[in-house]
Amino acid sequence: MSDTVEAIISNGRQQMQKAVQHLELELSRVRAGKANPQILDGIMVEYYGNPTPLAQVANITTPDARTLSLQPWEKNMLGPIEKAIIASNIGLNPQNDGNYVRLFLPPLTEERRKELVKRVNGEGEQAKIAIRSIRRDSIEQIKKLQKDGMSEDAAKDAEADVQDITDKQIVMIDNVCKDKEKEIMTV
Repeated sequence: MSDTVEAIISNGRQQMQKAVQHLELELSRVRAGKANPQILDGIMVEYYGNPTPLAQVANITTPDARTLSLQPWEKNMLGPIEKAIIASNIGLNPQNDGNYVRLFLPPLTEERRKELVKRVNGEGEQAKIAIRSIRRDSIEQIKKLQKDGMSEDAAKDAEADVQDITDKQIVMIDNVCKDKEKEIMTV
């Protein structure tokens, strides 16, 4: 196989792996019953006029399975942290006691669990769409090489390699989604 074809396949593989990693990151933010500081990852707090990630202005701990405790590095950050959590629309109400901001996670109802599973499956479908798009782009590049003089057999082999990588990544996405679904549905 030529270096160009190997570069196309390698690039496709890397992009597909990034799509799976992105899915894993998105799913880590979906709450599954127990308190997990990662559900606060996307929240930005106004810190001296600059939007700053919440984890950089406060220490986030989980004192028990249903509570997140945030201790800001500076006491004057309690208010902005509360506002940022409310504005983030994650469905949690912060409680400020003057030293800490606490988030109590209510137990998930069966209905809410099913909604979360739908969201997980939707994220998985988006990842599969991204994988298929990467496959399509890689195969188009291989077909251009074939028009430029690459043999038909070599092109077919390269396309088969791309399809094999695609199939493996889609199975990986399915496994990640199943694991998250099991985590959500466990009471």
